[in-house]
Amino acid sequence: MKRTWLAVGAVALGLAGVPAHAQDLTPLDHFSVRVGGYVSTWDTDFRANGTTQRGTEIDLNRDLGLDDNNTIGYFAVTWRPWEDHEFGFAYYTNDADSTRTIQRDITFQDQTYLATSTVSTDVGIDAYEGTYNWWVVQNDNWTLGPRLGLIWYKIDLSISLVRDVNGQAAVNSRRETVSADLPSPTIGGSWRWVPADQWRVSADAGYFAADIENVDADVLFARAGVEWFPWEQAGFSLDYTLSNVDAESDADDFDGSVDFIDAGLRLGFVYRW
Repeated sequence: MKRTWLAVGAVALGLAGVPAHAQDLTPLDHFSVRVGGYVSTWDTDFRANGTTQRGTEIDLNRDLGLDDNNTIGYFAVTWRPWEDHEFGFAYYTNDADSTRTIQRDITFQDQTYLATSTVSTDVGIDAYEGTYNWWVVQNDNWTLGPRLGLIWYKIDLSISLVRDVNGQAAVNSRRETVSADLPSPTIGGSWRWVPADQWRVSADAGYFAADIENVDADVLFARAGVEWFPWEQAGFSLDYTLSNVDAESDADDFDGSVDFIDAGLRLGFVYRW
C-alpha cells in the first residue's frame, strides 16, 4: 500500500510542474489506467458447514473481532477498441487478522469453539472485476448504455484455538481453513457526463440473481464518481463503490453461505488517452 501511494505521489509531483489548461474532455477514453487507494468497509456474515454438522452463522467483526475498515491499494484499466464497445478490469486485495475471546459457541466446519475460549482468525479477500459496456447513445458531452459486470471474490478464512475455556494454551490445535469463490455477475447500465472543462461524472449500476456453478446468489452493484483532469491526459478520480453478495453454496470446495458487503471511497490517479 505504501508503494502504491508513493507511486501516485511521484507521478502527481512530476505533473505539478506542467501548466494546467482547459481542454475538450470527452465522455469516453480510448484507454485509461487508474491506481490509488480504496478506503474499504466490509461487513460479512459467514457460515461454513462441515461433513457432519451445520456451521454457525458468524459475523466476522462482531463475533471474531476482524477489523472491517481498511485502506488498500487498487488498480484498474479500461480499453475501448471500437467506438461503441469498452472493456475494463480492476483488482484489489484485502486482509485482516485478530485474536479474540468469543462470547458464544461457534461451529466452523466440523470444529466447535466454546464460549469464553480464545481463537485466532485470519481472512483474505481478493477481488477481480471485469466489465463490458456497450455505449449505445453517444453525444458530445454525455453517453450511456448497458453494462455487463463480473466481480470474482476469493475469500480465505481460517480459525484456530489459542486458549480453551479454562484459559489453558491449546496444544496441537488444528487450523480450520475455508476458501470460497464467489462469482458475482451483474447486468445494468452506465452513464458518463462532462458538465464542464476538466470535469467528468460517472455512474454504474447492476443487479443479478441466479444459480451459477452450485452458488445461488443475489448480487447488487453500484458506483458513482467524479474525475478532474487539470492536465490533458492525467488527472484524479474519486468514487463511492458498493457491492453486495448474498450467496448460498453447496460446491465441493465450499459448503455454506456468505452475506458480503464491500463498500467505500476510492481515490486514484488517472492516465488516459
